[in-house]
Amino acid sequence: MTELRTAPQSESHTGGPRAVVASDLDRTLIYSTAALALTMPDQDAPRLLCVETHEHRPLSFMTEAAAELLAELGEAASFVPTTTRTRAQYERISLPGPAPRYAICANGGHLLVDGVSDPDWQRAVAARLAEECVPLEEVSAHLRRTADPQWLLKHRIAEDLFAYLVVQRDLLPDQWVKDLAEWAENRGWTVSLQGRKIYAVPKPLTKSAAVREVARRTGADLVLGAGDSLLDADLLLAVDRGWRPNHGELADTGWGAPTVVPLVERGVLAGERILREFLAATRA
Repeated sequence: MTELRTAPQSESHTGGPRAVVASDLDRTLIYSTAALALTMPDQDAPRLLCVETHEHRPLSFMTEAAAELLAELGEAASFVPTTTRTRAQYERISLPGPAPRYAICANGGHLLVDGVSDPDWQRAVAARLAEECVPLEEVSAHLRRTADPQWLLKHRIAEDLFAYLVVQRDLLPDQWVKDLAEWAENRGWTVSLQGRKIYAVPKPLTKSAAVREVARRTGADLVLGAGDSLLDADLLLAVDRGWRPNHGELADTGWGAPTVVPLVERGVLAGERILREFLAATRA
């Protein structure tokens, strides 16, 4: 995959962390109430820490042990949250440990530096999307035209970069998703089904390109990654070592790569295991 290039020069810090740890968030490190059902019976559940609230409601969690591990990791490496969430959705999350210098939102569409989206990166992304795939408007119109109101709950546009649907999963026909994926493939887009959400994302919009840029700026010697969905596959292929939990699209399809470790843990305990692996690899 060709790397997006921008103007800023390397920001390597002598004596600082030389490892970049880029991890997906939802269903990888943090878990919604619905995703917690992946873990274990209630009586065996670990103590949890709420890391996201919205409209006064707790939304996402990680184990207390995972929170401690993430705080340690933030001191040992450059931790880079790497998410398909919009910037506003990402800002609702309060992760333990030092505030990350870099964060990646909108599946690589925004590279945040100290909380602010890098304008050079935005321009580079926009130019590549214009060259390599059909416009968002065409994809959004197709979704509206073909989605059935019986199972469609919401239709959303994210950061003017991609679209997603919120659906009633038990009523969603598998064939509709397959047909959408085939239609999108021929137009330079990717489809990913994650829980109750169906994402339609331009192929040039990738987490891996943004992570490569962070690695360049920090002068990283080692890049680690983790993720659970189809939209994380390019990230896992781009890093030196990666991990995936035993749930999500990648696990369901048996996806793997020589440098990616498939874990046996599912749910919130997988997030804890991933952080242990990050720390061990960083300190090795």
